[in-house]
Amino acid sequence: MTPLQRGAASAGGRAAAVARDAPRFVDVTAASGVHFHHNTGAFGRRWLPETLGPGVVIFDANGDGLPDILFVNGRNFPGKPGAATTPALYLNLGGMRFRDATHESGLDFSAYCLGGAAGDIDNDGWDDLYLSCLGQDHLLHNDHGHFTDISRRAGLTQAYELGASVAFLDADRDGFLDIYVTRYVRWTPETDVFCSVGTQEKTYCTAAVYKSPPAHYYHNRGNGTFEDRTSEAGLQITDARMMGVVPLDVDGDGWPDLAVACDNHANLLYHNRGNGTFEEIALPAGFAVDLEGRARGGMGIDAGDYDRSGRPSLAVTYFFDEMAGLYRNEGNLFFLDVAPASDVGRTTRSAVGWGCLLFDYDLDGLLDLFLAAGHLDGAREQALGQPYRQPQHLFHNLGGGRLADVTPTAGGDLAVPMVARGAAFADLDGDGDLDLVVTANGGPAKVFENRGSHGNWLRLSLQGTASNRDALGALVKVRAAGATQTWYVHSGGSYLSQSQRDPTFGLGAARAADEVEIRWPSGLTQRLGRVAANQRLEIREPGTPRGPGRPPAPGRGRGR
Repeated sequence: MTPLQRGAASAGGRAAAVARDAPRFVDVTAASGVHFHHNTGAFGRRWLPETLGPGVVIFDANGDGLPDILFVNGRNFPGKPGAATTPALYLNLGGMRFRDATHESGLDFSAYCLGGAAGDIDNDGWDDLYLSCLGQDHLLHNDHGHFTDISRRAGLTQAYELGASVAFLDADRDGFLDIYVTRYVRWTPETDVFCSVGTQEKTYCTAAVYKSPPAHYYHNRGNGTFEDRTSEAGLQITDARMMGVVPLDVDGDGWPDLAVACDNHANLLYHNRGNGTFEEIALPAGFAVDLEGRARGGMGIDAGDYDRSGRPSLAVTYFFDEMAGLYRNEGNLFFLDVAPASDVGRTTRSAVGWGCLLFDYDLDGLLDLFLAAGHLDGAREQALGQPYRQPQHLFHNLGGGRLADVTPTAGGDLAVPMVARGAAFADLDGDGDLDLVVTANGGPAKVFENRGSHGNWLRLSLQGTASNRDALGALVKVRAAGATQTWYVHSGGSYLSQSQRDPTFGLGAARAADEVEIRWPSGLTQRLGRVAANQRLEIREPGTPRGPGRPPAPGRGRGR
């Protein structure tokens, strides 16, 4: 029996009823074997990239079925002494124990990187890595757990840029994963701007003082190389200061769209036309600016059906005094920000938000919300009274679209102030519920084990055949106890990070799902009858496997 199976078996005994107790997240970093400390590269110059912090990518690096943790890292700037720092890969040993496998995996290289995501670019069954960096990005091919940099031969730009978040998606549904990477601002050491807060001493600037380049959309040719089609696809908007990105299907038409959180610029919402191009619709969709028409400092973003409407809503983290956003999908390509009238708005006004997660922590069948927080630097605490280290925020879904702040009752460890940045969730110990990993800017990452009581659950591990192997873009519906949950399988999201992709459905007191329906990216719909709870179920897309270079099925494109 594997560690995952043992964990699942033990979980069944404590999931007999809907979880009603207070949440409990416990800091188990030290005991887990994780000892990652982020390097900002700071050495007194107060350069902008030092404030952005690291992301975290959770994926199965070595193919054993357990979620591993990849911490993105910075490095020393020229002029700062010290040993070189690298990303850090921690392989999951089961039972919430990890070991550092950075060197043996080929990831012990030094680069100033910020965000990342994982996806199988060649459908060989091994998830590859993309790291978004200052300077040049890195695309790393996974060969049975060992990673090789293929950035140059794959066709990535070699320009000096300041990257942010990453998302894999099959934008044209041809069976191969494409890549979308946000760009933050145009910054070099030579163009760094002097800013101050109430004194003559230099402090970190906000993004408003910088221009920014467009994002990159890399189309997968299916032969190990990519073509930059940013302009051709209509994704070439400049000066947007893009941060977090999440793929979603806004209107349920089967084509992956993109939502982007922007800093001091209107948010972006790209609707996929289905013919290789996107239309930017954030303003008419109610997602671009706040209720008073102002752009905010968007950082992290996530999407999920938190109100069981069958439509994906959006959550976005913002800067101090701006409160987080919770954009309820009203249908007809329109969103309404309901955060100002809820705990989400009231309790996050004094937070500087970053990581952002919609997930079901107590497995009651309703998506909850987690927000990571921390300020830019200590100067604002001294000059403006804005705390540098800040508590995290956990909101419990009460049903009916209502979210309540339960941070004070979540065991205390989440409320310990930190300079948080990236955040991701995964079932790290195999007990069914979802744990948290949170990174800190210039500090130690934290692993929080979910020890609260929870309901029954069902996890699906999808493998595409005609679709891309990761099944990114699949829409899953689970019906249980008279209710229907939906989950859109996607990469990216949060801030600079990626969570475990296998969808986890909370079933509450139900001992089985009555029906599971999967709409694969190929267009095929598959249905399963009654499925027992408390298991990880592997599902392979029916039909003939897709071969290299095989065109998409007829009728899958649409014009407009």
